[in-house]
Amino acid sequence: MADNITSFEDLEVWRESQNLAVEVYKLTKSFPKDEIFAMTSQVRRAVTSISANIAEGFGRSSTNDKLHFYTMAYGSLLEVKNFLYLAEKLEYIDRAMLEKVLIQITSCQKLINAFKSGLRR
Repeated sequence: MADNITSFEDLEVWRESQNLAVEVYKLTKSFPKDEIFAMTSQVRRAVTSISANIAEGFGRSSTNDKLHFYTMAYGSLLEVKNFLYLAEKLEYIDRAMLEKVLIQITSCQKLINAFKSGLRR
């Protein structure tokens, strides 16, 4: 990690995962109302857990603990990706919306992987 990083708010990976959460919340506003306690709730919980796990991992002292939380964040990211593919198949979002958010997801995937790799060194 760079010397100027003193809190999780300084992490690009945390900021990008927060931006992703905002976009997913906006997307899920258009989901059918009968999904509010099903897919909408589940995808929102998953997307918010990405940045939460990054923040929690940052606060851990051991590398193994940090890696555990960053791995959990990555798993939640893939869960979000899965739900958005399903949402597109169910026609809750269109292909253009999906592709737009997939760009953000791919960016977050790369950032989390790079962050984990940096810890392993």
